[in-house]
Amino acid sequence: MTDTIRLIGVRAKGFHGVFDHEKRDGQDFVVDVELELDLRLPGRTDSLADTVSYADVAAAVVRRIEGPPVDLIERLAALVAEDAMADPRVEAVTVTVHKPQAPVGVPFGDVQVVVRRARGIPVVIALGANLGDPLATLTAAVAALGGVPDLRVTAVSPLVETDPVGGPAGQPAYLNAVVLGAYAGAPETLLSHLHAIEHGHRRSREIHWGPRTLDLDLIQFGVPGTPGERRSETPALTLPHPRAAARAFVLRPWADVDPAAVLRTGVSVADPVVPIATLLADLGGAGVRPGPHWSPEPTPW
Repeated sequence: MTDTIRLIGVRAKGFHGVFDHEKRDGQDFVVDVELELDLRLPGRTDSLADTVSYADVAAAVVRRIEGPPVDLIERLAALVAEDAMADPRVEAVTVTVHKPQAPVGVPFGDVQVVVRRARGIPVVIALGANLGDPLATLTAAVAALGGVPDLRVTAVSPLVETDPVGGPAGQPAYLNAVVLGAYAGAPETLLSHLHAIEHGHRRSREIHWGPRTLDLDLIQFGVPGTPGERRSETPALTLPHPRAAARAFVLRPWADVDPAAVLRTGVSVADPVVPIATLLADLGGAGVRPGPHWSPEPTPW
């Protein structure tokens, strides 16, 4: 899961407000900042270079409070959030701006504006089905993905029809597709949403590589070699997907929707990053055919 750095109660005098006296006389503003990021690396190295310095964050907040005046604390909060998100290691930030001396006109304890900004990390999700009505199921799955919190669906591939790979003999052919998206959260959380969608379509896991009503696989989280890339090797989640490089039924629709995509071929940073077009050429096109036309619509995000 994503880790958190909280900086509470940064105070400075600013001249923000819609009234002339606020811009003339100024008043105290108090800001809280909550950064969401992966702290496993600095937890191992004990090095400030591997984390976000909260002293630097505090200094940036003070510069915004003491800087050019704005009318609304909504704008001040947005500027503080923008500064925090400039560090690519920050996955999301929540900023609370307090204006304890605001000219409200009645007794009050505090005025707060809270904004949250999140960075969408590119993700690749593979879809497959060969039981029931696969076309209807995959269409419904894309709509459900569009409704996953913090996931924005950016592209949906054409369908391909594929011969079963592994598992018991006599299975019907599959329909497969790939969805590209941007996710502002942890990969484990996204995986739990994928499993929930599968469960909603009565996905059964009794037979390894057996026929299924719906299969949703998280193939890649982040672009290889960029700060957002996440690699994982746990019983619950392996990233990138350990068999994606050998699966034409994943690579073909992925290449259709993003021909320039690349895939890291293992979980180590030392594993090579290979264009999926190269991987697909090595596999050949046997067993993968164009599927029926479809125009799925994700739920508005």
